Amino acid sequence: MKIRFILVVCFTVISFCTVAQQNQALLRGYITDKEGNLVEGANVVLENSGRGVSSNPDGYYEIKNLHFGSYTVKVSVVGYKTAQQHITLEPGSNRLVNFELEPEVSQLSEVILSGHRKEKYKVENISFSLRLNQELIKIPQNIQVITDDVLRDQQIFGMREGVGRNVSGVMLLEHWGNYARVNMRGFRIPAFRNGMNFTTQWGPVAEDMATVERIEIIKGPAGFMLSAGEPAGLYNVVTKRPTENPRREVTLSTGSYGLQRATVDIGGKVDKAGKLLYRFNGVGHTQKTFQKYGFHDKYILAPSLKYRFNENTSITAQYTYYHSRVPDLGSPYVFSPEGYKDLPRDFSLTHPGIDPSLNKEHSAFVTFEHKLDENWKLTAQLGYLYGTQVSSDIWPDAVEENGDVYRRLYIFDGLEEHKLGQVFVNGEVQTGAVSHHILAGIDVGSKDVWYDWGESHLIDVNQPFNIYAPDNSQAVIPELDHETSIRKRAGTAGTFGQQQYTAYYVQDELGFLEDRLRLTLAGRYTDLQESMYNESTSDGKFTPRAGLSFSIDDNTSVYGLFDQAFLPQSGTDRSGKAFDPIEGNNIEGGIKKKWFDGKWNTSFSYFRITKENMLTADPEDPLNSSVQLGEVKSMGGEFDLQGEVVSGLNLIFNYAYTDVRISKDTDESLVGNRVSGHARHMTNGWLKYTFGDYSPLQGLSISGGYLYMAKRASWDSVWGVTGAQTLPDYFRLDGALSWANDKFSVALNINNLLNEYLFSGSSYQAGTGDNTRFYYSQQNEPGRNFRLTLGYHF
Repeated sequence: MKIRFILVVCFTVISFCTVAQQNQALLRGYITDKEGNLVEGANVVLENSGRGVSSNPDGYYEIKNLHFGSYTVKVSVVGYKTAQQHITLEPGSNRLVNFELEPEVSQLSEVILSGHRKEKYKVENISFSLRLNQELIKIPQNIQVITDDVLRDQQIFGMREGVGRNVSGVMLLEHWGNYARVNMRGFRIPAFRNGMNFTTQWGPVAEDMATVERIEIIKGPAGFMLSAGEPAGLYNVVTKRPTENPRREVTLSTGSYGLQRATVDIGGKVDKAGKLLYRFNGVGHTQKTFQKYGFHDKYILAPSLKYRFNENTSITAQYTYYHSRVPDLGSPYVFSPEGYKDLPRDFSLTHPGIDPSLNKEHSAFVTFEHKLDENWKLTAQLGYLYGTQVSSDIWPDAVEENGDVYRRLYIFDGLEEHKLGQVFVNGEVQTGAVSHHILAGIDVGSKDVWYDWGESHLIDVNQPFNIYAPDNSQAVIPELDHETSIRKRAGTAGTFGQQQYTAYYVQDELGFLEDRLRLTLAGRYTDLQESMYNESTSDGKFTPRAGLSFSIDDNTSVYGLFDQAFLPQSGTDRSGKAFDPIEGNNIEGGIKKKWFDGKWNTSFSYFRITKENMLTADPEDPLNSSVQLGEVKSMGGEFDLQGEVVSGLNLIFNYAYTDVRISKDTDESLVGNRVSGHARHMTNGWLKYTFGDYSPLQGLSISGGYLYMAKRASWDSVWGVTGAQTLPDYFRLDGALSWANDKFSVALNINNLLNEYLFSGSSYQAGTGDNTRFYYSQQNEPGRNFRLTLGYHF
């Protein structure tokens, strides 16, 4: 019924708008340099027409009401070579023409060294890896971008260190110690890198921000990227790529818990003509942690090359090697029979004699880009990941009321191999008064994972370990079998998993009324086979996407969206019928606005996600069978603000209201219960003021920010306790002081200024019958801590 209604509305809109034939044309686009930075104040002139404009702070230009015909477009700005293109405008056309400027050789050093580049807390475009080739304000979806300037100012080193504070409704839930579990709108969202899905049950490893250019958060199902996954959205980590402008920077950091860190970022032209470009990012990091026996050592090597065959064709190769060393992966967990915050923040259940956990990950991308003509572009990309984990995790068999614990050490080895590919085309065509932005593509992928957690041994064989009087002297550390092939061990235990998929996507964004009204009609067909724990499933599913966006003026748009995702389910009901996939439907609407010539942006969205076909206990045989009568609803509103609100003052502010509940179940007593993994209220802020060029404090910046969550839903439903309980409210206050000139920078950040005891957790249940034990589990965050970083540009 929903689909038919949407199609009727779409047909009516098309029929109405096509009547309004337009003879005048629109020319628009973005001005960037070779590094991808947006260029403000560039003069865009149509020769012999008397028409021209300047690009705004976001590098955007737009010339309206042009007569159809041929034009020569010239772009000029101090410090760059003049660029020009010859174009033809058809009646009613809406042409997107972007320019990439080359620096003048005579001005190169001045462009690089004089003054400070303007910090970007907001952007107007998504990366090429999100495929849409459209400015954010016109996309009928809530998409937020975290820039590298924000990551630098907050001194965020890893994906798990508060990245989510910069986007409304994003929670980073600690789980084990080696990857980032990101939740949004009540569900875990998949991890993408450079537009490719590398998500697994416990992966990929959390990225280091020294290799990251930006992080893009797509809220709700995104059929243009994937449909097989949770309907909450996804996050896309865009890694640093080769640049034409020289990049030469080193940083040294120190801080709390013995932090010692160094990074290097170099890049530029290999040859004088700039056909071959390179970039290298490197990281060395060592640190203890706030918990006893904790540490985190890692190093990263990330070289990349780009070869430009000509102005229309290029190929880019990127490689990253990640090596980390941390304690056993269960060590962040703290357990108590009395409740949360019962033990000191630095308490640890682990033993210093347990071997470290080692993670090694190789990832590579090869990207081919070819501009077919002035309206069409082809992009093809291959992605590969190979990761190994040699590890263990410590876990209690139970926690007694007096604090006695019998700790068990489990092996936790893993191997992952991903082979991914995608090809897509972007194009523009005109049919009368209607413009068409076309996206079509294919995604293929194969993911294999092997896990082994089958071997375990008690380490407290002589006497229990007491959490209130910890004594490790009597523990016996076993030898775990890391030598037998992980493939063999996982095959024997049934913990080998595989996912293979092929997906096709077609989208047409139809523009009416000089592209003020945009209608998106799209669909994705996914053929997916998946197996895990000796259970397999195979699904072929078509998922539609329909969106409508209207520009009230050049700076304001409203939108509505329907999109769909699905989750495969293995198994059968009592009659032997295979279960259908879970269906996730998202209906969303919102408004986006640019303020004061685009210096800062706001967006507001309202969403309602419904997950249908979820498994619940069969009323006829509740202990042994399931039926597909379950349903969960997630709904809420989100607000985001980012940008330079006044000269020198950059601001990030966001708020999200999220409510996720069981809406249908065969057990009526469960209907209305909250679902774990979200906070009802979340708000975050970050403010930075930089003294201007004419101030005696030129180059000095003062920053401050907060994170606040209220009515957090714990992880009870995950651990077997029905109904998510509410955790205490969360509040963290941070501050920073920094100074920079053309060559040097220094930054001091202090996190958790109030030294609050911060944690996430859940109640926990182990055993059955008379042996049932209830206790509490939590993962703590550090108290007041600092980071000091020195940077040198050369």
